[in-house]
Amino acid sequence: MLNFTVGPVMCSDEVREIGGEQVPYFRTPEFSAVMLENESLMLKYAKAPKGSKAVFMTNSSTGSMEAVVMNCFSETDNVLVIDGGSFGHRFVELCEIHGVPHETIKLNHGQKLTKEQLYEYDGQAFTGLLVNIDETSTGVLYDSEMIGEFCKKNGLFYVCDCVSSFLADPFDMAHCGADVMITGSQKVLACPPGVSIIVLAPRAVERVVSAKVKSMYFNLADTLKNMERGQTPFTPAVGILRQINTRLKEIEKAGGSEAEIDRVAAQAEDFRSKIKELPFEFVSESPANGVTPVHPIYADAYRIFEILKDEYSIWVCPNGGNMKNTVFRVGHIGALTPKDNDTLVAALKDMEKRGLL
Repeated sequence: MLNFTVGPVMCSDEVREIGGEQVPYFRTPEFSAVMLENESLMLKYAKAPKGSKAVFMTNSSTGSMEAVVMNCFSETDNVLVIDGGSFGHRFVELCEIHGVPHETIKLNHGQKLTKEQLYEYDGQAFTGLLVNIDETSTGVLYDSEMIGEFCKKNGLFYVCDCVSSFLADPFDMAHCGADVMITGSQKVLACPPGVSIIVLAPRAVERVVSAKVKSMYFNLADTLKNMERGQTPFTPAVGILRQINTRLKEIEKAGGSEAEIDRVAAQAEDFRSKIKELPFEFVSESPANGVTPVHPIYADAYRIFEILKDEYSIWVCPNGGNMKNTVFRVGHIGALTPKDNDTLVAALKDMEKRGLL
């Protein structure tokens, strides 16, 4: 199997090797040391401001999105949500579920957020802003610096879902002023799904500690307190956290966050250049490095996904909803190389010869 989805992704041999080991007991100094090292490297790669903290949640990234909404906002807030696809809309749904007053900036699929659109909401009574920096469903990368300037000007609590953009696209948490960053184990961290990481800047730490949350599992104050000793309140996904440790050190050895971002960018550019002669159109106005959404001009997108999977043992990422038959996505994260791109492009060209594109 060759996996070009955007999560889970291809893992390195070193990460897979850890996954094959017996899972150790975790209430030990040894595991605490692993967790504290994980936190240190996550804060470094996120370029988090001094005094920031990271917590590791055993749930999907949607669980961490919900935890952030529950711990950082309430019915006294009024938040602005960038809704440009299925993941941006997930923040809208979470605000609705938890009774957080909100307004949306609704964008068409593939449409970037402009400064003019954003500043239509300048000077209004908002207290926070929620955005998926890479709207994974459409591959649109929003400008975290531009949004950060808007949030600073308006005094907004700034939450960035960087689930598929962390270590794929440039992101400086301190410089853009983000209060919260969320990512997941199955994206550029290239580990199995099951762990999501929340990085909290000092202002977010203060807000979380003082929050009155009606939840045991999603009480981030409790999670922060346990993380002081390198532990979690409840049994975590121990094996995946050990794999994350291996992967973070793998990235460090290869040159750090900038080197990983450059590698993903080169992988994306290589693929995009190689499919220019095929009957496809690019979807995104502002493409992220981690994924390329592709619109087949003549063929059914979901059928292309099925044929690649069933006849070529290659996985690309299908879309759902009203994009199911019009757009498929090709990921550039995980243990992929330009030679893997060659394999995928060769399969697509073979499909074209067979009259399937």
